[in-house]
Amino acid sequence: MASNSKSAAYLLAISSALTAYPTIAAQDNASTGEMEEIVVQAKRTSQADLAIGEDKVSNTVGVTREELLSAPAGISGLKMLESLPGFNVQTDGALGLYEFGNSVQVRAFSLAQMGFVLDSIPMGRSDAFGGSPIFRYVDNENLASVLASPGAGDVSMPSYASLGPIVSYSSMDPADEMGGVVSLTSGDDNLMRSFVRLETGKIGGFSAYVSRSKTDSDLWRGPGTIDREHIEGKAKYEFDEDTYVKASFISNDFYDYDSPSGLESQFDANYYYAYLSAIPEGCNNPMPGVYDFNGDGTVDDQDFTPVNTGSNCTQYYEDRVNIRDDKLYSVSLSTDLATDVYLNSTWYYEDKAGYGVSPDSYGYSLSVYNRQAAAGLDVVHPRGVQYGYSGVGGERQGLVTGIEWHLGQHKLEVGSWFEDETYNRSQLRYNKTGGSADGSVIKDEVAYYRRNYTSTRDTMQLYLKDTIALLDERLSVELGAKALTIDYALKGYRDFADYEINGMPGYGPQSVGAKYSDNFMPMVGAVYNLNDTDQLFGSVSENFALPKGADDIFSIATSFEAPAPKGETAENIEIGYRTSRAHYNGAVSMYYTSFDNRLVAGNVLNPATGEPEAFYTNVGETSAWGVELSGVYMPALFNDALYFNANLSYNNAELSDGFGINPAGSKLADSPEWLFTGGVTWEPTEWMVANFSLKYTGKRYADYAEMFEMDDYTTASAYVDISGEAVGLSNANLRLNLDNVFNAEVMSFVYAGSPYYRPLSPRTFQGTVTYSF
Repeated sequence: MASNSKSAAYLLAISSALTAYPTIAAQDNASTGEMEEIVVQAKRTSQADLAIGEDKVSNTVGVTREELLSAPAGISGLKMLESLPGFNVQTDGALGLYEFGNSVQVRAFSLAQMGFVLDSIPMGRSDAFGGSPIFRYVDNENLASVLASPGAGDVSMPSYASLGPIVSYSSMDPADEMGGVVSLTSGDDNLMRSFVRLETGKIGGFSAYVSRSKTDSDLWRGPGTIDREHIEGKAKYEFDEDTYVKASFISNDFYDYDSPSGLESQFDANYYYAYLSAIPEGCNNPMPGVYDFNGDGTVDDQDFTPVNTGSNCTQYYEDRVNIRDDKLYSVSLSTDLATDVYLNSTWYYEDKAGYGVSPDSYGYSLSVYNRQAAAGLDVVHPRGVQYGYSGVGGERQGLVTGIEWHLGQHKLEVGSWFEDETYNRSQLRYNKTGGSADGSVIKDEVAYYRRNYTSTRDTMQLYLKDTIALLDERLSVELGAKALTIDYALKGYRDFADYEINGMPGYGPQSVGAKYSDNFMPMVGAVYNLNDTDQLFGSVSENFALPKGADDIFSIATSFEAPAPKGETAENIEIGYRTSRAHYNGAVSMYYTSFDNRLVAGNVLNPATGEPEAFYTNVGETSAWGVELSGVYMPALFNDALYFNANLSYNNAELSDGFGINPAGSKLADSPEWLFTGGVTWEPTEWMVANFSLKYTGKRYADYAEMFEMDDYTTASAYVDISGEAVGLSNANLRLNLDNVFNAEVMSFVYAGSPYYRPLSPRTFQGTVTYSF
């Protein structure tokens, strides 16, 4: 955690509000040229200001609360994005909760190059190891909306990861009335989920809620389970209409088992390829003899016989688990400092802890042990299969705070974001009793060491923005710029070579790092109201980010101070048109992105775990251009009972510079040219809503040399939502969700840069009963 002096400095910082405040008093739309508030109104459609990004200078799309509540209960915060134009979202399982089975690509960007914000709080890295991925901090029942800008995000948004795309999650405020919600969900794979939210209602200026969800399920392939307990609480005190204080708390306790990735041939042979539910007989292969058990260079008196040294010993599922315990606290203040001058400030603190386990084979552990024992390390001869421990933890503390000033035709914003982050990672291998994969861990018997380091990121972001209303407010022009500085450092044992090199003492604990900064990243955008239903928009922006995978890059153990990787940069240009009318709304956007110093993750097979392990390469410049369309249509013919939604995108993303065997002009890995989502929703009565949706993912490549082609595929989903009004239970409803309706079997997820895949989960059903009181 940051020092008290730094905490005090945070609280004195001045910057701009990140939430919207009332703009200049509204005038008649006809005289100002503003778009009318005409919306396609139905139970499962977004308002136009969210669905098509009304009044935004870039293509901005969103999902409203009504749509979120139509999704399967308990879905991942990333899976919520898959219906948005341009987003290639692949997750493992119908709920997408497996943390190492998530990928997102949009335009030229991957998940690690996108920024995520929750109620003005930046989420930091999306890494499953040590990061703060958004899916750990949201339940869809508590969200008000999800708003995504796939290209040029607002300069006021805090992020050291974003090269343009920003996704903002907004949670509900406490309700004005006392009450609550209870829901129960059951489904395939022995899914059981409960959700409870209790509201105090307004008591004077005070209101609050607390919620808890509990999700338990089997893995969809192979043995193992998912166990997630998620708690959220929020309190608000309103002093007057312009001044309030909010405090929130989020806790996420997660435990699940791994499932293997594999080559396409492995899943062709067995689509449900998984780890083993029992230790195979061939694994027990005693190797009797006399050993230097203590690693002191002398033969011990006792006989020691390693067991479980045969083949397939590392395929037992109990040795492959992930545990995370994360907490996020925040306090926000919003107030008016003077007439038309507003302050908004959010302080947050995150505490992260957890570990993962993946076994090591006896042969591999023995080879590392022999080297480390010869180098004089305090290691113990392996007994058999090793318990592969990877510990992760750390803290983040930051402040986003600032001022917004409405001055005539101008809305001026000036702001800053400060954050300190500490991340700890350790990797070592313990013995287990009997040398067996299902034995107890012996914490005082370390077979070998690999990593034990702490990395830090001290971040400062400043921005200035002016929004100018011109031409009787028909034209809105945004001029902005931001500056970003990150001091990165890593200290400790980076990898094997810091412990030993060929049986000799290694380099020892090291201290490496770099400072990354860009003091001027401009953004220019404009929105022009053609009339009260149609807008033109466009923007140009520059962005800079901390190198993707910084910890993995800096933890390469070398004898010299390797050149620090360059910060990644991107330029985003887009123009578009949007319309909002009584029976339809829609938007079309054309874009071009140029991306320099791009770091791509290649993958090699870790000999110990049998799973892909990332390494990063600077591939120079990449580029992407394309078109995104989205819209909703409600024909008058059906008396507002039937409506259609669709998103279509074309994205041509390729290497401008080649690298290695990957020639210039090759397509970016995991980047399909065509994506489509579409659905039809039917509301035959006040008490029933039904939907059927399709998602098409076009052909793409697993690698950057276009050697491993992935087939295109289409999957379908459906739901029926029935209100209890038909039987006199107006506060109750039943929702039935069906994922992958036609049971498509396809390789949907890939570790980009390698031919290691994960298959699409099969047809999955769940039912949810909800009661509000």
